[in-house]
Amino acid sequence: QVQVVESGGGVVQPGGSLRLSCAASGFTFSNYAMNWYRQAPGKERELVALITRASGSTNYTDSVKGRFTISRDDAKKMVYLEMNSLKAEDTAVYYCSFARASGNRIWGQGTQVTVSS
Repeated sequence: QVQVVESGGGVVQPGGSLRLSCAASGFTFSNYAMNWYRQAPGKERELVALITRASGSTNYTDSVKGRFTISRDDAKKMVYLEMNSLKAEDTAVYYCSFARASGNRIWGQGTQVTVSS
């Protein structure tokens, strides 16, 4: 079964850090670019970060550049999102995702990140 499962969310104070993890199974992980999206209450889901296959090139939405880092471990079939200097506006449900060759996008169940004092 093709799936991705996120973990690592929680409640953190502004300026704090969290590391999200995504465990992949059921597909050849190393063949796919991987993405982190987020969806805040009342807002559309947005792409936060992506990492390509092979070279592992990365890209980030402007609001998280310099604060978030996406990485992958192909041997473990894991993708990570290191989040530093968190702000209240980072509060959202974070989703791990990838697009299959057919164009169908696979989503995890999401993990809640709440930044609050």
